[in-house]
Amino acid sequence: MTTIGIPANAKHLAALVKRGEGPGLEFKRSTGEMKEGMQTLCAFLNGSGGMVLFGVRPDGIIEGQDVSDKTTREIAQAMDRFEPPVHVSVHHVATSRGREVLALAVDGTSDSVPFTFEGRPYERIGSTTRKMSQKRYETLLLERAHARRRWENQPAVGVRLKDLDREEILRTRELAIQQGRISAGTSRKVEDVLDRLGLRQDGVLTQAAQVLYGTRFLPDYPQCMLKMGRFRGTEVTGEIVDNRQEHLNAFAMVREGLAFLERTMPLGARFPEGTIFRQDRFPIPLEALREILLNAVMHRDYSDPGGYVAIAVFDDRVEIRSFGRLPAGLTPAMLSRTHLSKPRNLLVAQTFHRTGAVEIWGRGTNRVVAACKAHGIPAPAFEETQGFLVVTFRAEMITAYAAGTPRGWVGQVSKQPESQLESQLESQLESQPESLGQRVLVLLKPQALGKAEISKILGQKRVSGQLNKVIHELMDRDLIEYTLPEKPDSRLQKYRLTQKALKETNRQDVE
Repeated sequence: MTTIGIPANAKHLAALVKRGEGPGLEFKRSTGEMKEGMQTLCAFLNGSGGMVLFGVRPDGIIEGQDVSDKTTREIAQAMDRFEPPVHVSVHHVATSRGREVLALAVDGTSDSVPFTFEGRPYERIGSTTRKMSQKRYETLLLERAHARRRWENQPAVGVRLKDLDREEILRTRELAIQQGRISAGTSRKVEDVLDRLGLRQDGVLTQAAQVLYGTRFLPDYPQCMLKMGRFRGTEVTGEIVDNRQEHLNAFAMVREGLAFLERTMPLGARFPEGTIFRQDRFPIPLEALREILLNAVMHRDYSDPGGYVAIAVFDDRVEIRSFGRLPAGLTPAMLSRTHLSKPRNLLVAQTFHRTGAVEIWGRGTNRVVAACKAHGIPAPAFEETQGFLVVTFRAEMITAYAAGTPRGWVGQVSKQPESQLESQLESQLESQPESLGQRVLVLLKPQALGKAEISKILGQKRVSGQLNKVIHELMDRDLIEYTLPEKPDSRLQKYRLTQKALKETNRQDVE
């Protein structure tokens, strides 16, 4: 029923009460507080479930109460005032002097959320029950009608086929065919691809199509915005070193966000024993940042024009923020352990899934936690604040890998203006071709990339001659290959690791 567990006897009850009130547990002195207790059960129903104990004082003293037939009728009558109808599990736990504690428990995984009691919806914040805002209530109602009517499957406002990024749509088609998640016979006509992805309904473009492939966002879609900032110090009030705001489609948002992080984070280096070439790594694993950024773009609430995705880099951490609360029944704490996938934007998430960018099993955040631990940094913190889901990675952003970090790592301080950094990076890449080759392999491990994308992530203003040379050498060594081998000159051409390269990089990771 609930994750708390129903107390079977007085001993179990005492252990439960000792934990104190919280997000899933409330104490009421008696059923004289029936109305308040039912309001809290309503909040639990709209959240992750919970239990109300009648017969326990707020300070945790177990008093019990006399339970009569009248008491039972009052509880039954109170249950009738929930909408939609609910199942409340009622348990009696005997205490001293013939009294009982009534444990009323509800599940928090119902598809009927949101619930109301006496016509009002309630929510639980910590150990407090409060009336739910009208906006939140309407959002939950929309989620309840998810299969029929939701923001992403509504007609796009003023958007035509020519307003969408044709190359991005065709890139999705190619990647989906490679992943075996769309038929190889799917037409190259963009309208046919959109129909196949469910992004056009009866010839009308959906708002999901605009989010995924749009090229024009103002004035109708200001929420398709990515904010990127580098702040000196540990507060937003610190000096702004870099500040950017871009209106982008979802795919471009992920690419731009990762490129910003790669340019902004300091790069650590080491020279493994027995080798003459260095290995580079960032203070936070890129695959973890990429997973969280993908989630931020896919699962955010697009219905509010004031929403956005933000990347904030401080001296001691990186924060990725996305507008919108978690779906009902899912809490920030659950993201760090096994949980079910419950995407808010099914069409958007399924399109990313078809490209191979993500799974749909709710394992992404678990992999992020594991990647951070393997990297030697704390697991990220997940929290909801002011309508946003914020994921915080704690790591030193001034000097990477200072004392106490893995042996052999050397920190590099990145305080130069961006133009100097780009110039310096290009110079380093030209003089260290083997290091450049290693970086290209690292970038291609989680995803296929085009030459221009690789160049941009590396911080180059253009595709350098050295990068062209290294790519050719890697192909000659059978470490990378075309994604479209039959069309080597296609503008959609990308590069990916070969099976030989994947085996080698996996072996190095283990070592």
